[in-house]
Amino acid sequence: MIEVKGLAKRFRLAASAAHASGRRDPREHEGWFHAVRDVSFRCAPGEVLGLLGPNGAGKTTTLRLLSSALKPDAGSVHANGIDLLADPLAARQHIGFLSGSTGLYGRLSARENIEYFGRLHGMSAPYLKRRCEELFELLEMQDFINKRADQLSTGMKQKCAIARTVVHEPRIVILDEPTTGLDVMSAKILLDFIASYKALHIPLIFSTHHLHEVEKLCDRVCIINHGKTAFHGSVAELRHLGGSTDLYDAFIGVIKQGH
Repeated sequence: MIEVKGLAKRFRLAASAAHASGRRDPREHEGWFHAVRDVSFRCAPGEVLGLLGPNGAGKTTTLRLLSSALKPDAGSVHANGIDLLADPLAARQHIGFLSGSTGLYGRLSARENIEYFGRLHGMSAPYLKRRCEELFELLEMQDFINKRADQLSTGMKQKCAIARTVVHEPRIVILDEPTTGLDVMSAKILLDFIASYKALHIPLIFSTHHLHEVEKLCDRVCIINHGKTAFHGSVAELRHLGGSTDLYDAFIGVIKQGH
């Protein structure tokens, strides 16, 4: 179980932005931009949670806070009895985080990239070899595993990045828009991979703009708008609150209720 309560993060605005005239973002206040103001949700073992929201709502900042890439100004994140904000090292050991960019080393092969991150996590050579072979099969990577990362297609790079993210068998998985820019076949493989985590009883959180992915995979949904949690609950509850059986219309209905 991962439980997030009251997360908040602000960034100092540049002087020119702080004094700019015209229509202002409601999160700008006294020289600060409050990217995340009050975000709370939970994700139980075996659940997939979809993190939704308009562009600029605070989704990526929230995920970076969970991964310990950023330090929050307020709030708490607990997982399996561990305070992840108080112990960032434990957070990195327990969490597998895929950022919006793949962050691969272009001169290394796909295999070398994944093995490198496995060694950073202290995995023994036999364990790492077994784990890599398992991931190569699950993600259908055998045809390009020895190619340099800078020679891979977008889909190949994303598969490599996913494998790198979970090579150490994290107890929580966080993915920032994992299927963006992928073709249908690559996206299907990654969605099936996400679905497989339910059987492993591992909480998985992923952000997306594709509501058909939410409908297919998610047990729970969190909608963020203007840096705050606008909805947290099941897909059925989202439809009810948004006033539509169509998930796209329900999502828009919830967003409009916050204005």
